[in-house]
Amino acid sequence: MTSTLLIVQIVLAIAITISVLLQKSSSIGLGAYSGSNESVFGAKGPTGFLAKATFTLAVAFIINTLALGYLYTSENSKSVADSIVPKNNTIVPAAPATPVPAPSAPAAPAAPETK
Repeated sequence: MTSTLLIVQIVLAIAITISVLLQKSSSIGLGAYSGSNESVFGAKGPTGFLAKATFTLAVAFIINTLALGYLYTSENSKSVADSIVPKNNTIVPAAPATPVPAPSAPAAPAAPETK
């Protein structure tokens, strides 16, 4: 399932790139900042076919990305660190359930007696 969605993701990315590159630029380079009469989306607004297609492809891309993220995290619940084996092939024991009491400090030596 994830491989199918990954292929769809690649196709969507290519399709979005093509649809953005096919759109006519609404600005003339730096002339857009000189107070020209154009609005952000041009005089008619974003009603062109390519603008609607780009928006639809972008929504499909986002939904596909969320689905891929969900499926990858649900399938791969184990960490890579779980499969690491030490060089001497011994399994590291788990921590004990009850804490081991700390050893008691040795008694201080007795002071010498003076007569």
